[in-house]
Amino acid sequence: MNTGQAQGQPLRISMNWNTHKRPILALSPMADMTDSAFCRTVRFVMDSNAVHMPVVFREMVSAEAVTRGNSRTLNMTSIHPDERPIIQQLFGSSPEVMAEAVKKIEAEHHPEGFDINMGCPVYKIVNNFNGAALMKEPELAQQIVRAMKAVTTLPISVKIRAGWDDPNQCFAFAKVLEQAGADMITIHGRTKIQGYSGTSDWDLIKQLKQTVTIPLLANGDIHTAPLAVEALNVTGCDGVSIARGALGNPWIFKQINDLLEGKTPEIITLTERIRVIKQHLNFHTEEYGEMGVITFRKHLSWYFRGIDGAKPYKLRLHTTLAVSEVHAILDEMAEKGLENDGLSSRDANHPQASTRTQMSK
Repeated sequence: MNTGQAQGQPLRISMNWNTHKRPILALSPMADMTDSAFCRTVRFVMDSNAVHMPVVFREMVSAEAVTRGNSRTLNMTSIHPDERPIIQQLFGSSPEVMAEAVKKIEAEHHPEGFDINMGCPVYKIVNNFNGAALMKEPELAQQIVRAMKAVTTLPISVKIRAGWDDPNQCFAFAKVLEQAGADMITIHGRTKIQGYSGTSDWDLIKQLKQTVTIPLLANGDIHTAPLAVEALNVTGCDGVSIARGALGNPWIFKQINDLLEGKTPEIITLTERIRVIKQHLNFHTEEYGEMGVITFRKHLSWYFRGIDGAKPYKLRLHTTLAVSEVHAILDEMAEKGLENDGLSSRDANHPQASTRTQMSK
């Protein structure tokens, strides 16, 4: 990656998925979760000299809302310098609207690339022929990629699923995306019909990797650092894209980096957990104001997931209305301590870290 800055524009990192250091580590875009505050937190916990730095994908936004000039949507696409390199994900089913949204976001915020959501299984998305519904419309999907490629030199990647109802649909669909000029594909190893039930089929992802010529990222059930390494080994992919495994666990990328470098990952102590939660809350309220404490509760649930003895504190944290209240409860927790020093079951050093388990969204 090279850095460059055009006059009057913010510093942007030049992205090329073909030459990006392997394996690629990516924070997967998640609606209402991977906002600027969380993306900054992922960067905050990383060592500045880490060999494998994650690329963050910002939560999806509606291309139609962007082109209409919806202020809330446009604010969601603004970028803090600490987040870069960052990829903005878009959803939509009109090639012309998707292309126009790319032009508008690139002109205003200059991300390092764009990602197209063709994998979201949520009803309100697919009901409007967006997300995974596009896997049933390969010609339209191809038109969308080509339209976006025609208006930008930035890389265009696509997030897909194994299929709509048939896991073998991904093979033909990936070829369509390649022919359209997509620069990279991320595949979640479940069909739309499966939603988040069952397990992500890493063997299927391995088969897809053997048929495509562009970079492929594996996604699904990568909830810990050891599982990330296992997914890389099983699938042979160019990298992994981590979604729920990063929620409340921004350290996962640091721990993956350590494992890839042959190091023993540092244990995420209660002291460290509280330090990062406070910083994340600071980023969050900086973005949303003091009332952001309420929307931050969803992150608190994830931060204390799989930690013995945390439940009484979680119940109290979910009624807080001020930053000072959150700090007071966290400070009390630090003073009294938790079992096993607050070790989470998702820590790379936990005995269960190599076991694939289902995680509710």
